[in-house]
Amino acid sequence: MTFADDSKGMTSPAGKGIRTGAEYLAGLQDDREVWARGKRIKDVTAEPAFSRGAHTLASFLDRQHEQPWRDDVTYIDDNGLRCQLSFQIPGSAEEIARRGKAYYEWAKWSNGMFGRTPDYKNASVMAFTAAVDFLRKGVKGQADFAANMLAYYNYVRTNDRVLTHTLVNPTMSHQQAAQGLYSDKVALRVVKETDAGIIVNGARLLATLGPFADEIEVFPSTVLRASEDNIPFAFAFALPVATKGMKFICRDSYDHGKSHFDAPLSSRYEEMDAVVIFDNVLVPWERVFMYGQPELCNQAFGATNAVVHMAHQVAAGKLAKSEFMVGLMCAIARATGKGKDTQTRSLISEAMMMTESVRAFLFSAEAQAHLDQYGNFIPLRRPLDTSRNLFPKMYPRMVEILQLLGSSSLMATPCEADFSNELAGDVAQYFQVENLQSRDRVALFRLAHDVAVSGFGNRQALYERFFFGPPHLMLSAYFDLYNKDEMMQRVDDLLKD
Repeated sequence: MTFADDSKGMTSPAGKGIRTGAEYLAGLQDDREVWARGKRIKDVTAEPAFSRGAHTLASFLDRQHEQPWRDDVTYIDDNGLRCQLSFQIPGSAEEIARRGKAYYEWAKWSNGMFGRTPDYKNASVMAFTAAVDFLRKGVKGQADFAANMLAYYNYVRTNDRVLTHTLVNPTMSHQQAAQGLYSDKVALRVVKETDAGIIVNGARLLATLGPFADEIEVFPSTVLRASEDNIPFAFAFALPVATKGMKFICRDSYDHGKSHFDAPLSSRYEEMDAVVIFDNVLVPWERVFMYGQPELCNQAFGATNAVVHMAHQVAAGKLAKSEFMVGLMCAIARATGKGKDTQTRSLISEAMMMTESVRAFLFSAEAQAHLDQYGNFIPLRRPLDTSRNLFPKMYPRMVEILQLLGSSSLMATPCEADFSNELAGDVAQYFQVENLQSRDRVALFRLAHDVAVSGFGNRQALYERFFFGPPHLMLSAYFDLYNKDEMMQRVDDLLKD
């Protein structure tokens, strides 16, 4: 199997399966155009504000080769290649449960704080491939969108490519966006067709992991109205991040070069977000999966069940994150001796119940896995939809609980250097608590600070609030999808008696 490896149409053979961290990092040292704080970043693996995030992800890729994780997060394909398990098309309920375990393992490596691990987008590519018949409904000249997706799936699967994605067009008018329309002044659109492919121009947001990805998946928004006006905005394609004409404009980094002691999360898990500019970028036809049919683009994630498989990965990740939050709260209660205080216990119990709710949704979805319309297995959607609509409310509340538990101690946090300077004796004496010496106590509360107070922590809360989209739109869609008829019929039956 071969696939176009760049916008010039060059090809590369099928890969060797899972990569090492060193191979991944070497792949990032290309001509990608990444901008941050007014300058172009020459090498994201070496730039101080970026490097540690890239190396963290590289360490995750290394774990794919190591026990006890390897057998949980990889599989052997029909050609004998070991690939990420998230690429395997599930053929049974047992394989759905195994996928959930793999997602959970990936998430535990960062306790859910590195949100965009590769398995998320792998699940999307897998789902579109498993439902490739849906793509056969799209026709554009000689382009075979279904064949393109199959080839792309095998390319990223066997070469272990790390993907980012972008779905959202920038808007100039809220009213226009509410009507499912986009502005050709800012939104990404097709400006020309050529024999080689389509040329796109405009912007997209927000590509989490963009500077650290090998490929970017540019798929349609699910609020794209079926209208002739939207034909230029109706497409799905993927390109290498280093494609000429693409620019990644990054937010400020939350990795300020502090030690792991001083910034235990932001020094490890800065995954970066970027707005992507497409400056008349050529997308080869073999890289296009949908084009020119807004009505199909609007259905894509639901009709292919991609949203279900992606929500499965998300629920497993949120479980790991929730467990970590409970663990941190309990560690603070133990350290301060407040573990028997009823107010403290009631606050932490609230977080525990949220965690067990996410666990129950995940279990319910996996336990009720079933065949879909394409002959593959998927988890039950309703529990996953419930989880992804509740967690944007749960996580900010968990952060609030952590703030209430930590109180002023979240600010009484000298830095690591204060344990080895002339103040060391004072710090050792005055920062101890009932069950922890000063250094361990400060380390614990600096971790809590990174979750609940720091810029990194606040970005996490914002990320969770809007992970799948605006909450009111998500809840409205949930209402529409909910099977209400049987329940209303019971009301009607009672009133007829």
